[in-house]
Amino acid sequence: MSRVASWAVVCALAWPVDALAAPPPAWTVDKTASSVRFTSSMAGEAFSGVFRRWDADIRFDPANLAGSSVTATIDVASVTTDNPDRDQALPTATFLDAPAFPRATFVAHGFTAAAPGRFQAQGVLTLRGVSKPLSLPFTLAIQGPQAKMTSQVAINRLAFGVGQGEWAAVSTIPASVTVSIALTARRTP
Repeated sequence: MSRVASWAVVCALAWPVDALAAPPPAWTVDKTASSVRFTSSMAGEAFSGVFRRWDADIRFDPANLAGSSVTATIDVASVTTDNPDRDQALPTATFLDAPAFPRATFVAHGFTAAAPGRFQAQGVLTLRGVSKPLSLPFTLAIQGPQAKMTSQVAINRLAFGVGQGEWAAVSTIPASVTVSIALTARRTP
């Protein structure tokens, strides 16, 4: 075998298998059929809210988890809970601080399969200028060009500084806020 042929064989064997895989497809989210919601309570009374403006760049393939990625961006000023007083307070510096930090982001480049149709996204959540690792469990059903994803995760609001002064007290608002995500998306041709 010639030196060139030997070198080609060595390079082919050393090349990562993931590098040979096709890049994951992009997915376009149907925002009318999707939502980013949260639930919490205040003084023992449960409430829920929704973010009306957000975007997601999704490149995902269950057969190529190493090449998959997600970047989600939420306009925190778009929060609504159907309570005028709370809706005015949430974007302020006391809670989400939309003037100083208008967007929350979740960026994930690490994915693992937990079971058929169940995955974990390992990423970083940035909220109010604070970045923390976040493991996001999700279910995924792909049928042809359409995918449906659901996720629910508890986030410690205090780790991100959400709730300043008297609102940091967990006796009034629990530290844990549950975020629920439901996405419907189509594979981009």
